[in-house]
Amino acid sequence: MMAYLAELDTRLLLYIQDALRYEPLHSFWRGISFLGDLGWFWIFTGILLALNSKTRTAGITTIAALMLSTFISNVILKNAVMRPRPFEVLPQIIPLITHASGYSFPSGHTTAAFACAFVYYKLLPKFFGLPIMLLAVMVAFSRLYLGVHYPLDVLGGIVTAWFGSMLAIKSLHRFKQN
Repeated sequence: MMAYLAELDTRLLLYIQDALRYEPLHSFWRGISFLGDLGWFWIFTGILLALNSKTRTAGITTIAALMLSTFISNVILKNAVMRPRPFEVLPQIIPLITHASGYSFPSGHTTAAFACAFVYYKLLPKFFGLPIMLLAVMVAFSRLYLGVHYPLDVLGGIVTAWFGSMLAIKSLHRFKQN
């Protein structure tokens, strides 16, 4: 079963590289991915929301979800799994960015994007939550497009983010009740 998943993971990534990459879009996808670098965009939006009394709960929850999810992803899971990046293992994978380093599973960019998007979707009006969710999907896809993660790395980031964001939402809810 694991061999089948690894093969499927590789085939999907190769398909994206071979069939979906289009040189005029490379800069666009690099820009989308840049939003996840060091979590700066997500930290910034969380702080902005926390500064406004009407969105303070969403902002604080976002920062908590981001911290929790990032810790689980980058400290625990990456070091436990130690999966090499696809371009380190597969010579046919051509990464479109040069600064990707560290382990591949789960995708930290995807984890950060979805940790915030899940909170925004749950705690803010849908006209705000839906576009942020779409942006998170785009960040996740950018990591595949750029050749720095496997599809299962992205899926692992989404699951990690869901867990971290739900824990943050439930914790803040309990805190507000006391």
